[in-house]
Amino acid sequence: MKQAQHILGSTGTLIFLVVISAFPPLTTDLYLPALPQMVEVFNTNQTMVNMTLSVYFVIYAFGLLFWGPLSDKYGRKPIMLIGIAIYVLASLLCAFSGSIEMLIGSRVIQAFGGSAVTVVATAIVKDLYDGREREKIMATIMSLVIIAPMIAPVVGALLLKVAAWPMMFVALAIFGASSAIFALCYQETLEVRSSGTMLQSWARLGVVIKNPNFVSLLGIFSIAPMALMAFLGAGSYIYIDGFGLTEQQFSYAFAFNALFASFGPSIYLQLSKRIAIQSIISLCFALLCICGVLTFTIGHLSPWIFALIAAPATLTVIATRVPGTNLMLNQQDKDTGSAVAIIQFLGTMCGSIGMILVSLRPESLIENLGTIQFTIGMIGGVSWWYVRSRSYVVDKLPQSVQAT
Repeated sequence: MKQAQHILGSTGTLIFLVVISAFPPLTTDLYLPALPQMVEVFNTNQTMVNMTLSVYFVIYAFGLLFWGPLSDKYGRKPIMLIGIAIYVLASLLCAFSGSIEMLIGSRVIQAFGGSAVTVVATAIVKDLYDGREREKIMATIMSLVIIAPMIAPVVGALLLKVAAWPMMFVALAIFGASSAIFALCYQETLEVRSSGTMLQSWARLGVVIKNPNFVSLLGIFSIAPMALMAFLGAGSYIYIDGFGLTEQQFSYAFAFNALFASFGPSIYLQLSKRIAIQSIISLCFALLCICGVLTFTIGHLSPWIFALIAAPATLTVIATRVPGTNLMLNQQDKDTGSAVAIIQFLGTMCGSIGMILVSLRPESLIENLGTIQFTIGMIGGVSWWYVRSRSYVVDKLPQSVQAT
């Protein structure tokens, strides 16, 4: 750790980073079991209810671009505290929504606040850690954050048994308020703040985008979330409406997927000690292609077969995040907040597109998902093969085995 956190300490800092990194999965996954029920409650259709997810990610993505450069100018802490306050208020508005339109509007505000928290989280990691240590911290955070989507649907299904769907958003408000305690204990890590006006701060996004090495990696690693978010958008309908599982059974299937995926970062770290990082990334894209074919051909046979295919597909996407994000951040010596904002923005936008694409033919969700997985695996794999031996990749890899 490059800067001491006297109040939180090293362990407390790690917990703090896990908590603020968990905002996106908790905000989306907690109420997934209630999606089919909300169609009936609001007397609407699946597309409108799914907009509470897709609209969230779109606004969240643009919020990243708004807050990221500001965190380079004003510091990580004030931006984070403002974001948490907005998030808590919006969560309560969601809970008291009387129509699907009001819920979608409240989710817009919730997304705007949540984006401030998570863009700061990754920036803090780069502020505090370098090289292989940063990879280990990122992997640890990611593995622990994945517990959130494992627990969230189970908790959500339990809440549905004792309360109506609004209680899930009350729970999110409580989570946001609790995270503020950690945020208040956090000591600012931004050493050199950008000068100039707010408009000039946002203009730094353009400076980062002009870095061709950064952009080439950005294009490759940003499309992978399409496969993951397509699964999130279709999962509850496939399990509950398609296979006839109950909300509780769905939560267990979803938890299994998240549990399997939680090993992704650890598997990557262990493999990277013996296998070239370039080869690991290539393998992940290849496995995603295979999973896509299996999903398309046999995924409809039973919920258990579908789950056993979806789990490694999710793992491959998660496993590429650690080396991908680290490589992209290593292309920028400064403008960290802006770089993080762009990385998370494009990944989120691609994820939102994946959620929309998988729902285009509601009667063929499994086949849609398989097609997306295969296509992303193929495009990502070919693109990565093209750049994997370039100097800006090889020279920026952490100290580990490298391809020759």
